[in-house]
Order: sequence, then structure tokens, then C-alpha cells
Amino acid sequence: MATYKLFVATGTNQYAGTNDNVYATVIGKQGESGKKKLDNFGKDHCRGFPLGDIWFVELEKCSSIGDDWFCRYVEVKCPDGTCKIFPCYRWFVGNMTIRLRESSGKESHSFLTLTYFILQFIYLLNLFIQVQWKVWKSGIPKCIDAVFVQDIPPEHRFFNGKSSDFQISVAEETQTALLKLVSGSSHSPFKLKHLFSFSAYVMKHWKEDWFFGYQFLNGCNPRMIKSCRVLPVNFPVTEDMVQGTLGSNTTLCKELNAGTIYLVDYSILEGIPANKIRGKHQYITAPLCLLYEHPERGLIPLAIQIQQIPHKDNPIFLPSDSELDWLLAKMWVRHAEFQVYEALSHLLCTHLVCEVFCIATMRQLPEVHPIYKIVSTGGEGLGVFSLLVQTQVRAGTGLFQLFGLEAYLPRPTKTQESPIVHLLIILSLSHLCSFVSGIVDLFYSSDKDVMEDMELQNWIHDVVTEGFKDLPNFGLPRNIDDKKALVTILAGVIFTSSALHAAINNGQYDWCSWVPNTPCTMRCPPPPQKGLATMDLIMNTLPGIPESCIQVAITWVLSREQPVWLGQYPEDHFTEKAVKHHIDKFQEALKKIEKSIDERNANRQLKYEYLSPRKIENSVAI
Repeated sequence: MATYKLFVATGTNQYAGTNDNVYATVIGKQGESGKKKLDNFGKDHCRGFPLGDIWFVELEKCSSIGDDWFCRYVEVKCPDGTCKIFPCYRWFVGNMTIRLRESSGKESHSFLTLTYFILQFIYLLNLFIQVQWKVWKSGIPKCIDAVFVQDIPPEHRFFNGKSSDFQISVAEETQTALLKLVSGSSHSPFKLKHLFSFSAYVMKHWKEDWFFGYQFLNGCNPRMIKSCRVLPVNFPVTEDMVQGTLGSNTTLCKELNAGTIYLVDYSILEGIPANKIRGKHQYITAPLCLLYEHPERGLIPLAIQIQQIPHKDNPIFLPSDSELDWLLAKMWVRHAEFQVYEALSHLLCTHLVCEVFCIATMRQLPEVHPIYKIVSTGGEGLGVFSLLVQTQVRAGTGLFQLFGLEAYLPRPTKTQESPIVHLLIILSLSHLCSFVSGIVDLFYSSDKDVMEDMELQNWIHDVVTEGFKDLPNFGLPRNIDDKKALVTILAGVIFTSSALHAAINNGQYDWCSWVPNTPCTMRCPPPPQKGLATMDLIMNTLPGIPESCIQVAITWVLSREQPVWLGQYPEDHFTEKAVKHHIDKFQEALKKIEKSIDERNANRQLKYEYLSPRKIENSVAI
């Protein structure tokens, strides 16, 4: 009698175990073992004749009390002493049967039996039924077709602990902020430093010009600043306006030619309708800001025009203006920065872009496919986080509706580069590329293997023709013709969901928790003339107490450190020793990068750590 020993691993997350009945069947090339109830503590056995090469393990849960179950994987010890792993990482809800493939990740074309193709067709058909595309807003990537979180397949939701932690943390932080404000002696946002543990450095330096410029390179959105050789026609800055800031040894023309002048243009916000908060109209502008790389003072602002179109009621503000005029002008720029990086750089270019790949992975790739394993670490919670945002927007509640970003999302970008640029940035991150290339080489021996992997081709086709259907210039091909193209795409997905997201997301609390530095909304229109700014106008323009508290709470929750970092694969989808070797090498390379960053930061008062590997999460799940 041949004995096949099964080891079934239940998830370690909350409520993963079950009291319902679970059955297992081992399926091989030469037959099936028959269904066996898993009712023993420890090992369960399926006995019978030799089954030959093991292809599948079928798990069935029969609901008796309605107790869900999360299975991580099944390990089968064969009579010849070999072991095979059948990854699952799925929830069994109600009466449910799942047929698991072995984890070696063989390409689909290597199985030539009719039985395999029939089973594979049934498997993919179930995926198509469960996960569908939906147009949320025209002009942006499609999202998952779901109205409630429960509509998302259970294994792709936040686990219970993480979901409740996210909701409770927002509520508790907001409540704490409100209680402290009520007990405080002043309701002025400038007094918040006594009520919250904000960054002391930001509070001390936020009014200073060098710190204002510093944030365009090291803040939450280092994507907007561009070199400026010729001034825009709608930004008529003259030599005389900025001569005092440049100094007597140079001119604006010389500095433009030298490449030390930079422009931040928020024209993408032009024409965006502002929203209302508790019935009160809010305001949004599309500023232009000119900056200069001063040899001694660093990157400093030269001139600010709050609206796009030059007009007598749209003056160009300068550092030589009154202190409050200049301060309020910089606040309008920082407010525009908040709008752009939250809605475009953060939500659209990381969350919504990565959600497309996540949905296509759920629809087209089985858990044992090597590409599923590579990108799956960036998938946990992608759909549910974006769903939380869109359901709040549709309901007229939540952060994006409150701050006036709803109308901004549907608009296609006019001045920003396409998100595909991030796929090119990865070429400079050779540790990452070599890691992905090494894994691809293990599963695809030639370009022909890539072209003949229909699951892979269906995946990229789904991404392009469905997920990015409204973005024809996104830049991805409908087919992947060779290994090099596959590596570039995969590395870009990993980079966008990890390093790019970390650069934009992780500093939100640092730069936004002191609300005057990056106000989420503005309650008064910008002054039409110079000399009108007063402290009362500034205080009435800044967000009110409720909005300030929500801004603090949300940015704190979103920028909290998560437990799984880049290069970590906690679910162990990969069981091959060769793959684990590449993962180990990748982790060692990341440690060297981390050490180098620590050394550069050692003597700096203002450290930049957002792209330290120990700060880069492996997904955009928050």
C-alpha cells in the first residue's frame, strides 16, 4: 500500500482556523486517492495504490456551523520520500472546494493532458466570475467591480486584524486630536504644537524659504519640480522682480542659461471645481512657483503666481513683499501640492496603477504561477484600500470628498508624465532588476517560453485592454515577446508598489501633521492684491479644527510603518531552493543599500530615510 502523508497548514492570522469539516483528495497522473476527512491532530493519511506524479490536491470544506477557514498550503510526502508543496493562501467560505496545483510553477504549456486543460478552464472561469473590471471614473485605470469590501474575494481583503486596526486607528487619532483641542487654551492651528507630537523641526522652520524649497526635492512629492530654461508666457517674471533675491553678481537670464532656475507648475489643477465643507465654499488654485538654486542658501523660491492667467488681480508675489503676503502665497503653493500628491502622485500613480496588475493577477494567474508569486507580495489589500477610497467618494464622505479631490481624479494628466515613466526609472535600480531577472531565468529558459505561456499573455492582455483601456498612451504592450520585456514590466510593478509608494506615502505625517505647512483645504480665496494679508486672513484661510484633526489622523495612519518590507516573502509562495537563494541575495543587497544610507544620514540633522529598505513596504496596501 502506498502512503501519502498530508500536512495542512492553517493561517496564523485571526480567525483562520475552522470547526467545519474539511476533506482532502490527492490527484496524480495514474488516479485519485479518494476523499479523506481531516479530523486528526497532526498528520492525516491518504492510503491506496501509487498515484504516479502528483498533480493536484483537492480541499473541500463542508459548512456545518458556517466557520470560515484560511489555508496556507498543503505539503504531500510521497512514498518515494519526496515532498511537494501545494500553495493555497485562500479563505474557504461556506461550502467550498478548491483544487490546488503543485508549487513548482511549471508553465501551462508543459502540461499536455486533456484533464489539465479542462480543470484549468474551470479554474479560470471561476476567477472571471469572482473578479470583474469596473469603470470608476473615466480617464483613469479601471478598478475591481465591488460595492462593498465583502464583494472582494476574501483572500484579497485586509485580514481581520489589519482591517479593524486601520479603522480604529483613524477614529482614535481623530478623537484624541479633538479632545486635546477642546481642552486647549486656544483653537488656533498655530497652537497645535502644544497639543500633538508633531515634528519639531517642521514647526521651527516651515516659514523659511530654504525649507520651502527643500520639500520639493525631499518631501512627499518629488515629481513636480522641473528645470526651467525659458519662463512660461503666463508667468511674466522680470529681472527687476527677482534681482534682490539673486544678488548683485548674477541675473535671471544668466541663471536660466546656467540651469539653476526651476519651475513648479500646478496647471493640472486649473479649472478644478472646489467643494463645500459643512455648506461652506472652499477654494483651490493652480499656482506657478519659480525657484533658484542659491549657492549658499540652497533651493529657494523666487516668485509665486497663485493663479495661471496673468491679471491685475493675480499679482506675482516675491520674497521682498511683506512677510505675511509672502507666507500666504507659499501656503497656496503647499495647498496645491497636497492636492496633487494625494490624488495624482499617491492614489492614481501608485494605488490605482498597481490595482490594475493586482486585479489581472487575480483573474488570470493561478497561485502557483511564478509571476503570481513575484507580484503577490504587492497585492495584499490593494483592492480593498482603493475600494475604501472610492466608496467614500461615491457616498460623498471621506478624505477625498472632504478635501475637494473628487473632481480632480477623473481628469487626465496634462503636465505630469505617464506612469510608465516609473518602469524606466527602475533601470537605475540594478539590484532589483537582477533579482527579478534571476527568478525569471529559473522558470523561462528562452524567449519562446515567455511567448508560449498563455497564462502570462492573458495577464498582460487583461492589464492593457481592460485595466488601462481608457489610457491608450500608457505605454505597455499587449503581448510580452521576450524575457527582457517581462523583467522590465515586473521590476516596474515592484518598484511602483514599493519604492515609489514609499517615497510619496511615508513622509505624509512628517510634512502634513503641522497643518500650516501643508494645508488640506483653504477656506478663503487668495488675495487679489498685495498688502491684504493679515494674521486674521491667514487663520480664516487655513483649515478649521475638524479638518485639521482629520488631516493629522489620516496622514498618521497612512504613513505608519508596516510589518513587511521590500524583499520579504512572508507567505512562502516560492518553495524552490534556487528561488530562495535569489531572495537571500536580494535581501543582502538591500542591507548594503541600507547601510550606505545610514552612513550618509549619520551627520545630518534632517535625515532622509523614506527610501531606506527597512522603510520600504513590499506593497501599497496602506
